[in-house]
Amino acid sequence: MYKDELIQLHQFLVFVLKYLDEEYEVKNECKEYLCLNISPHHIHRTKAEHKLAIFVLSEAISKIIIKNNGGTSSNIPNGLAELVKRSKKELVKFRDENALKYQKQKIKM
Repeated sequence: MYKDELIQLHQFLVFVLKYLDEEYEVKNECKEYLCLNISPHHIHRTKAEHKLAIFVLSEAISKIIIKNNGGTSSNIPNGLAELVKRSKKELVKFRDENALKYQKQKIKM
């Protein structure tokens, strides 16, 4: 996906979360998303950061739906939790690579 598509998906998931917040208490489920401190309006953030936010939001939304609609299967939230872990690793790797490139450029100067 392109970055602008990820931002649009991120915005859609925020709308879904706001809708669910009107129906249910969702603060506990969305703490991790709020801690990321990234919103769809932060277009300067990287693609990897928006991707992580999407997975964290999706996981929170799935937990809210299962909790409030009597669902017993935790397959979806568990799968999304795995995607969150992978995205975090990808983001750390991306940041480390960028830091290394910056250090090499600074040394050349």
